[in-house]
Amino acid sequence: MVVNKRPGDLVQGDKTGDAPLSEVVKQYIAEKYNKPGAVFLGVVHRLDRPTSGIVVFARTSKALGRLNKMFSERETEKTYWAVVKNAPPKIEDSLIHYLKRNSKQNKSYANAHKVPDSKKAILQYKLLKKLDNYYLLEILLETGRHHQIRAQLAAIGCAIKGDLKYGSDRSNPDGSIHLHAKKLTITHPVLKKKIVFEAPTPDDSVWNACT
Repeated sequence: MVVNKRPGDLVQGDKTGDAPLSEVVKQYIAEKYNKPGAVFLGVVHRLDRPTSGIVVFARTSKALGRLNKMFSERETEKTYWAVVKNAPPKIEDSLIHYLKRNSKQNKSYANAHKVPDSKKAILQYKLLKKLDNYYLLEILLETGRHHQIRAQLAAIGCAIKGDLKYGSDRSNPDGSIHLHAKKLTITHPVLKKKIVFEAPTPDDSVWNACT
């Protein structure tokens, strides 16, 4: 099951007690397929709450195991769009940092060199479009670290629009950040064929100017 998550939606339940997307999808499956009793739904990966875009859920335990393996072994291709305030230093580049997570702050810090308890983070970006006041970047993730895109773009002076935690000068009114999981390429866990999902961006003036 593939969903285009709205900014603000929780993928999985947390201490806030807010209804997560996983429960909404379970209810949808139960109603659409007239399933009595408990519905199985496996959470394969997550997006940060203020981020929008593609989220994949598994409908069987077999699919969950295969999808988890695919994601952990980097057999997927994940493409994001990010709107940033400042122009990147290059039109396109590969970024390598060592991210250290601070759980109390729920934040990751990007280091140029390896430090204790850090994890290597790699992404590629390219400038897609210059807007009136912002820049649209396309990001291809090679690793999947906590807040990776947010931390790595902030480290090169390109904080994402609305992302106060990583250096944006102001928040978005709805609490979102302009980071969107745009495209995902995976191999179907049962049919074994490659499939590509692409999610439209949220409907706001900045995102609409990107397309």
